[in-house]
Amino acid sequence: MSAALSDARAPTIEVSVVLPCLNEADTLASCIRKAQDGLARTGIFGEIIVADNGSTDRSVEIARGLGAIVVDVPERGYGNALMKGIERSRGRFVVMGDADDSYDFGEIPRFVEKLRDGHELVQGCRLPSGGGMVHAGAMPFWHRWLGNPLLSLIARTWFRTQLHDVYCGMRAFTRELYDRLDLRCTGMEYATEMIIKASFAGARTAEIPITLHPDGRRSHPGHLRTFRDGWRTLRLFLLYSPTWLFLVPGGLLAGAGLVGYALAMPGAVIGGARLDAHTLMVASLAVICGYQSALFAVFTKTFAVAEGLLPTDDGSRMFSSFNLERGLVGGLVALASGLLLIAFAAYDWTTTGFGPLDYGYTMRWVIPGVTLAVIGFQTVLASFFLSILGMRRR
Repeated sequence: MSAALSDARAPTIEVSVVLPCLNEADTLASCIRKAQDGLARTGIFGEIIVADNGSTDRSVEIARGLGAIVVDVPERGYGNALMKGIERSRGRFVVMGDADDSYDFGEIPRFVEKLRDGHELVQGCRLPSGGGMVHAGAMPFWHRWLGNPLLSLIARTWFRTQLHDVYCGMRAFTRELYDRLDLRCTGMEYATEMIIKASFAGARTAEIPITLHPDGRRSHPGHLRTFRDGWRTLRLFLLYSPTWLFLVPGGLLAGAGLVGYALAMPGAVIGGARLDAHTLMVASLAVICGYQSALFAVFTKTFAVAEGLLPTDDGSRMFSSFNLERGLVGGLVALASGLLLIAFAAYDWTTTGFGPLDYGYTMRWVIPGVTLAVIGFQTVLASFFLSILGMRRR
């Protein structure tokens, strides 16, 4: 029988189990055997891929000895390892999980069942809030009671995902969804990027409770670094949500500045203190900084859309509201208005023969004038920059 005919008659691989690996000789064999048992017990035809990230112990030898496919990934990083392993996979479904024996790969059939039911992403949940269980010593105190719940809450609030444990490393997804998400992160934040982009893509998700067991490694500690990886995840959340990072704080700051204007322009007295020109200057600072922050939110989202990090629909709405022509008109109007106010103050100065001025009165023209001129000039430059960012998309 020819090799081509033999390949044609071979059963199609349904599930690819991908294990990222970096010196996991203590636990890799146990993980592979559990995965093999989980597949065989329910008749799932699959493959096990070990994405080796430069192990110097016996991990590669152990994996090959147990029949797993080994993919060499020289570029360090959790995300890099998973990306290369998934690229090599041939299954319609992919199951990923850490190779430290903290997850029970015998539960693979539960994930596959959800995928067969039509879900595109099935996330494991270790936290009690989602029905999961964490054995004693399996998760550090701060991770269990602060880090994971807080990051998951942020994800549910900002990205409208319903998952309770976004950091869980054991999950399953369709290869079609994975290819559509176009993930970019190379480190530990890879797992949370998948959750965010799946939410943006409107993927059908499900969550199943699982049990987290203590890390089985003895030769070295875990690869997760609490503060470094926690910050990188939070940074990822912020970069994927410029609304919360720049727009909302900028709007609040500018709003506070406008309140300062409303009180200082008429010289309001609060608690015996009269708000005057100095209050106007501080209020102007708040308005300018807040406006700059809002502009940066637009820049960030525009770039993210152009690079495929955020949905295209967001970019379409953005370009319909912020285009070069409207920005130029608005900016030039603000700039001209500011210069007009400054000119009026200069004219008032000439009436005194360029002598002393009533600063409490004059600065009520100069400060708003300078503020409007700055905002107008910023708007003109921002409009050109946005047009440049959007050229490739048009």
